Amino acid sequence: MKIFNTLSRQTEEIKPLEARKIRMYTCGLTVYSQPQIGNWVAYIYSDILTRTLIANKFDVYRVQNITDVGHLVSDDDGGEDKMEKGARREGLTAWDVAKKYTEIADHEGYELLGLLRPNQLIPATSLIDKQIEFAQELSDKGYLYKIDDGMYFDTSKLTDYGKLARLDIAGLQAGTRVDMTGKKNVTDFAVWKFSPTSQKRDMEWDSPWGKGFPGWHLECSVIARESLGDQLDIHTGGIDHIPVHHTNEIAQTEAVTGRQFVKYWFHNNHLKVNGTKLSKSLGNSYTLQDITNRGYSLDAFKLLVLSSHYRTEGNFTWEIMQAAQNRINNWQAIADRRWQTEIVSKIQPDISTQIIAKLSDDIDTPGVLSVIDRYFNNINESNTAPSPDSLQTIHKILGINLLQADISDSQKNLLALRNKARNEKDWQTSDKLRAKLLNQGIGVHDLSIGQVWYRSA
Repeated sequence: MKIFNTLSRQTEEIKPLEARKIRMYTCGLTVYSQPQIGNWVAYIYSDILTRTLIANKFDVYRVQNITDVGHLVSDDDGGEDKMEKGARREGLTAWDVAKKYTEIADHEGYELLGLLRPNQLIPATSLIDKQIEFAQELSDKGYLYKIDDGMYFDTSKLTDYGKLARLDIAGLQAGTRVDMTGKKNVTDFAVWKFSPTSQKRDMEWDSPWGKGFPGWHLECSVIARESLGDQLDIHTGGIDHIPVHHTNEIAQTEAVTGRQFVKYWFHNNHLKVNGTKLSKSLGNSYTLQDITNRGYSLDAFKLLVLSSHYRTEGNFTWEIMQAAQNRINNWQAIADRRWQTEIVSKIQPDISTQIIAKLSDDIDTPGVLSVIDRYFNNINESNTAPSPDSLQTIHKILGINLLQADISDSQKNLLALRNKARNEKDWQTSDKLRAKLLNQGIGVHDLSIGQVWYRSA
């Protein structure tokens, strides 16, 4: 199995640190507001990666953090903590906001989207003591210095800082026009932020350096280390995390451990809406609820995402959403042919090997969807039935469930009566029975091979 490694900029065969065992970390949501569709893209792709690893007989142990403190609105350690911002917006405490949106994200991700639940979901606030201990290690090793608003990591102490993003450090230093706020280097970052003296925060803790809260990057290094050890096989996240968040995770973790933090970095590209960035100000910051309110399924949304390779930019429009829904409807209708034994008399060969092979080659989701399209088209043209193993594989490896139960005996009886009326050219009765079936969510096609039913809702 191969994936593109951001660190090496090459597609590499996965060779775990420990035979057949994968220790995997996924950057989680900042739980300060309602997730929008762009937030879910990274988790859909990391879900497919996990499923593909499992299909390749790897033993995957996956951890995901919940950012409920310390994520400032700006990546340069400026601005307000997003949790405090959410609390002010909603008239709640930051703790209540974190609880509210953690529950929403959990429901949307694992119940509605059907993503595999990580082995551990760990809130940043549950490991504050460990984060302080980690920062103390950095301080003892001489990596931290103090300025007015916090304790900062001195990136000049590392000879390879920025290796993930391949940052031009000298160019950044020479070209900087930002307020350095006392920092020694433009790339230095906050490990511990001090609470403002003018106000009391909802979330703040005592530390050896003063009352405050952890920097955003610190939580991932500590949560990963506490749950998975000093070295990870795979770390996933969006490409926006490469130049700052993931770069700083590497810096502080390797400064403490003296070992390579992550072997393979797996980064997905963004999803745009109508070719533009998702933004509340543009009115295109859609949610999963917006999708279902328009009558689309979330399986169709997953297909829309997976129709783009994870390393390419995706695009969301309602027209593309409709095409994805049409695609899933077609798949389901053909999958249901397996119940219609009076029409189909042959099972098509299993395509599980083809599906796994495509995904094992750098998670080629567009290629997989093409394989499945061709498979179902062939079934449709040859009036045959899909392999149950193929449908099981689509369910297990894509998280798309085409394994709906057979229709009821009473609906089968209505179909038989309609078929009889049709054969007798009793079109009035045939039409009445068609309408009755349609009210029960069963549509009917009259094809050259006979009457074929499909789910209309």
